[in-house]
Amino acid sequence: MIPQHNALQILRKPRIALLATGGTIAGTAGSATDTRDYTAGQLGPDALIGAVPQLAELARIDAHLLFGIDSKDMTPQHWLVLSRRVQALVDDPAIDGIVITHGTDTLEETAYFLNITVAATKPVVMTAAMRPATALSADGPLNLYQAVELACRPAAARAGVLAVLGDRILPAATLAKRHPSAVDAFTHQGALTTLASDAALHALAPSRYSRVSLPDKLQTLPPVELLTVAAGSSPALASAVARALARASLLTGAAGLVLALPGNASLPEAWLPALDDLPNTVPVVLSSRCGGGVRRQRDNAPGNWLDAGALDPLKARVRLIAGLGGGLRGARLRRWFERA
Repeated sequence: MIPQHNALQILRKPRIALLATGGTIAGTAGSATDTRDYTAGQLGPDALIGAVPQLAELARIDAHLLFGIDSKDMTPQHWLVLSRRVQALVDDPAIDGIVITHGTDTLEETAYFLNITVAATKPVVMTAAMRPATALSADGPLNLYQAVELACRPAAARAGVLAVLGDRILPAATLAKRHPSAVDAFTHQGALTTLASDAALHALAPSRYSRVSLPDKLQTLPPVELLTVAAGSSPALASAVARALARASLLTGAAGLVLALPGNASLPEAWLPALDDLPNTVPVVLSSRCGGGVRRQRDNAPGNWLDAGALDPLKARVRLIAGLGGGLRGARLRRWFERA
């Protein structure tokens, strides 16, 4: 028989849903000293939890394997499935918080999509690892522990989607991977330490205009391509994409293009004719290769051209996919970007 005071402690523990999607955090290699030649997404959530027995002191964990993939293979269709599962867990009164394990390569894209499509009234925390689970000094176990710890804090519910990596709390709005293999691979912009106060978490609260609602009947997100424009890049790239997007728009009802441009989203003159081939129903978002900060009004610009504002090209693409999936068009889509 469990002593009464111990039973009460168990009942008070938060109930955390853990969604596993694969990634390096669930990766395995043939040797404990091998941190590069490994296969991602090999371990299920029970194995991840088993490696951190201290989690039992924090919460009751419901583990679910949603995907078991390398995050380089993540697609918008995966985002849609994940977003709906997270929303269902947020709406479940028995769940106190959600933790998602993910690969680092596309973590910033998935996190931003969830941030703008999930009406989160509970903590939603993502985590990942730069070294596989079999590594001599794997970073995944501590990241997972700290992610669950954060998901147990009600104050994190107001901060939007967060990521925990390397003793830091990173908001989805500024999350960005900046090194391909270093353990400290993510930018520190907007970061808090894992010891951050509730007040500091509250300060991360996203704008009330930052979310779009995706229709329940939506089965596939609209295709949006991203092109990086370098010095002398051929406008034939834009022409080919323009033709593909025009066809996709007829089939899906929506499609879009994001351009990662030099400087303040400066569009080369040679690219103008190719963009003219796009139907005016296909939005073109002009973003900067510098990573954001575009605040430029272009005189006589076509009505389907949009500025990325503070968004980097990757997040501009995610925002356009979500906006089109949510049925935003014309002026409503423009306002959606102006509020980014």
